[in-house]
Amino acid sequence: MRPAFVLPLALVLSAPAAFAAEDIEKVNGSITVEPGQQAGKLETVNGSIKIGAGARAGDAETVNGSINAAENVQVGGLETVNGSIRVGEKSRLDGGLQTVNGGVFVDRDGEVRGSIETVNGAIGLVDTDVGGDITTVNGDLTVGVNSHVKGRIRYTKPSQSWFSFNRRDPKVIIGPNAVVDGPLVFERKVTLYVHSTAKTGAISGATAVRYDGALPPE
Repeated sequence: MRPAFVLPLALVLSAPAAFAAEDIEKVNGSITVEPGQQAGKLETVNGSIKIGAGARAGDAETVNGSINAAENVQVGGLETVNGSIRVGEKSRLDGGLQTVNGGVFVDRDGEVRGSIETVNGAIGLVDTDVGGDITTVNGDLTVGVNSHVKGRIRYTKPSQSWFSFNRRDPKVIIGPNAVVDGPLVFERKVTLYVHSTAKTGAISGATAVRYDGALPPE
């Protein structure tokens, strides 16, 4: 006699996955993925994107809005034009982080497998691994304690219109026990501080100021 559970089990295994993560797309409005939930690609034009603690999602993109990912998330790349990007502790990003007008911050024990790119916005890393490059123009950069950048750091030359505002030169800090495998290339003037315990590739376009202690000199 066939066991009663065989037929139902076969039907379950052959049925399509009803729980497959779905994309969320909007034009006007914010997107929220609740803690612990799963979603596919997240895309909006005018609105922010929030990804709750422990959630899973694909790439997240917006034009006018910030992206905030809580702790222990797993997502693809995060991209915005006018807005900041903030990633909580112990989070994993399969892609990169990109914004034009806004800052980027990745908290402790983070992993970014792609690159990080901004134009006008500060970048801050704490105990974070970056698999690609860091490229920026006008913002400050802190490769914080125990962080590891496997690519290069590059500051590109700003446009003439940016200089007309007479803004100060960016401050670049390579913190305690931080490692940058690739070269540090500066096509514009910056103030560069490198901790005595940090390791970097070749530096061009700037002179490093060595420091000890938790913070660089003012």
